[in-house]
Amino acid sequence: MNSEEFRKYAYELVNWMADYLDDIESYPVKSQSKPGDILHKLPAHPPKEGEPFEKIFHDFQDVIIPGITHWQHPQFFAYFPANSSRISVLAEMLTATLGTQCMSWVTSPAATELEERVMEWLRDMIGLPETFTGVIQDTASTATICALLTAREKRSEFQTNKKGLYSQRKHIVYCSSESHSSIEKAVKVIGLGSANLCRIPVDDTYAIASGRLHNQIEDDIEKGYVPLAVVAALGTTGSTAIDSIKKLGDIAEKFNMWLHVDAAYAGTALVLPEYRWMIDGIKHVDSFVFNPHKWMFTNFDCSAYFVQDPEALVKTFEILPEYLKTNEDEPVKNYRDWGLQLGRRFRALKLWFVIRHYGFSGLQKKIRRHIEMAQELARTIDNSTEFELMAPVPLNTICFRYRPEELDDLEKINTINEELLGHLNASGKLFATHTRLDGAYVIRLVIGQTEVEERHVDEAWEFICETLELIETE
Repeated sequence: MNSEEFRKYAYELVNWMADYLDDIESYPVKSQSKPGDILHKLPAHPPKEGEPFEKIFHDFQDVIIPGITHWQHPQFFAYFPANSSRISVLAEMLTATLGTQCMSWVTSPAATELEERVMEWLRDMIGLPETFTGVIQDTASTATICALLTAREKRSEFQTNKKGLYSQRKHIVYCSSESHSSIEKAVKVIGLGSANLCRIPVDDTYAIASGRLHNQIEDDIEKGYVPLAVVAALGTTGSTAIDSIKKLGDIAEKFNMWLHVDAAYAGTALVLPEYRWMIDGIKHVDSFVFNPHKWMFTNFDCSAYFVQDPEALVKTFEILPEYLKTNEDEPVKNYRDWGLQLGRRFRALKLWFVIRHYGFSGLQKKIRRHIEMAQELARTIDNSTEFELMAPVPLNTICFRYRPEELDDLEKINTINEELLGHLNASGKLFATHTRLDGAYVIRLVIGQTEVEERHVDEAWEFICETLELIETE
């Protein structure tokens, strides 16, 4: 492809992208494809000769788009959002064009120094103390692995990387029973084994029961185990329950444990002063992660990881073969030593664009409005005679279910709600997901998509009520 063709097709793609974002509400939110639909339309073998752009792009629209679930649709209420924005897309285009590898300062000085500055901005925007230093990881799952690896190495005086875990006592990591699955994956990856992840029961708000944690640690110490780390959740995946950092921090300090905070989704709410209560006790925290790619309108992937002891992080990961040595290594940050990957994308660029485009106050306005819309809907559900809230709503995740007055059988109630959600998602008019809380099948609505407005929330609730009536008459 020559420069003239590139320019022509790039304009064509940009026009399609703009139309797509303008018309996104015309698409079904959840793909209507059945398993195998897309696969059967794709040739079993690659083309022998190169194909023209027009044919490739035609197949993109004809084959790929029908199999896409539209995460940027304003009636995407599932999981947690993976938000984008037009300004972030433009920045991603520049990132792809530059094709920069950001492993060392020398490989692109601007990439390193922009990341350093943007992470300082972000730290200040969410109210973390200046004692925290930040680096961009790809996902919170990776950041958690980094946190627990650093905890392991610091506890062993950096000997485990050299000698392995073979001669060491059992190390235990603690989290709540509602914590994200990435915690278990991290414990497995760093060699502790999932059997040494201790899931502590939760209280009636679905936050970790700190008293139960304290007692469990004492029991483990009596057995000769090593309490290594506690992972606090600021916003559990199921219901966005908020663990008390202050209580967990006191426990971590008492038993000389690492305290990692997983705020992957809810951390964005810290841009609002009225939500800084969530980080009361932050001085006790060793590492903290949240994802701008979830609720800060920045394309996936972009995870903000902060540590109080960057030297321990670097000492855990640094390896310096001859081919990576440069004359500038001493006075600069080489982010290849701040995580798992050697090769790194220029993620700071899109975050820089987003923050500058919206401004601090603009981000606050959108986040605050998302929370307000969720609180309004939560009140509607709470006042309903047919539905009930199943968990507190501290932010913008609503856990609820249909609860027929005459029915007490949990399994039957669960089946009805599962059927209701199935009808909703099959319609293509909205997309929501579920969780289970105390055995109850619970529908989750997360109101946080970039372009969501009050009308989308109202339409979703009306459709839920209409669908319920349809099920009841079947």
